[in-house]
Amino acid sequence: MKRSVPLYMISDSVGETSLKLVNAAAAQFPSVEFDLSYRFPFTKDEDELKSILGDALKDGAVVITTLVSDNLTKIVTDFSERTGLQCINLMNPFMEIVYQKTGVAPLQQAGVVHKLNQEYFDRVAAIEFAVKYDDGKDAKGFLEADLVLLGISRTSKTPLSMYLANNRLKVANLPLIPEVPLPEQIKAVPKEKIVGLLIEPEVQKKIRMSRLNSLGLAENSRYSDINRIKEEVDYAMRVYDELGAFTLDVTNKSIEESATLICEHLDNNL
Repeated sequence: MKRSVPLYMISDSVGETSLKLVNAAAAQFPSVEFDLSYRFPFTKDEDELKSILGDALKDGAVVITTLVSDNLTKIVTDFSERTGLQCINLMNPFMEIVYQKTGVAPLQQAGVVHKLNQEYFDRVAAIEFAVKYDDGKDAKGFLEADLVLLGISRTSKTPLSMYLANNRLKVANLPLIPEVPLPEQIKAVPKEKIVGLLIEPEVQKKIRMSRLNSLGLAENSRYSDINRIKEEVDYAMRVYDELGAFTLDVTNKSIEESATLICEHLDNNL
């Protein structure tokens, strides 16, 4: 069984820097399963940051930050020293070296690397949209989205939403649970904009067991029961048929590969 490592990526801007570096580093550990779904862009509120760090500690996660604010960086440093939370700051060491070498202080302004053009603003808006309408938080987002992702738990809905948002697509997603009725708004979304995610039950079982293990919970719960998973998959298939959704099997596919196939579908049908 692959070892699972949850990664919390915290940024006071878009968060592209940490994602690119993490993907490059993760490729060096093919036997390790990295959970990249915990991304927190535009984190500028101190209380919000402390809450995120508390969740990361509970999940036994590694925290990767690209924060440029001294105050936010100090909060992370103090928290990690106090609790033992493993944390890497990708920005501070380089800025400190340049400051010591030149005497020039950094601007400490988030996002200055980006040109303030329309493409950048569209990307920021899409990322904010994905965060706001993640996990079916607000059903009205389905009607405003460029794309709606459906799937049972642990089918990569959130990381796919964030990845596609970086391509300026406004993505909302909804977890499918047999006991929870579909929101009425989803039925008004054009079928070309709906993508249903699938995964092989045996693979899903391993992913869920790994998730439970990372949380310190019993691996033999109903959440990871193969019969329950098959029941959820059957329900999802009925929903996809009802909505006329494009279905995508994400079993053993990378986020990048799945995103490419989704974009191809949109290009061919919208």
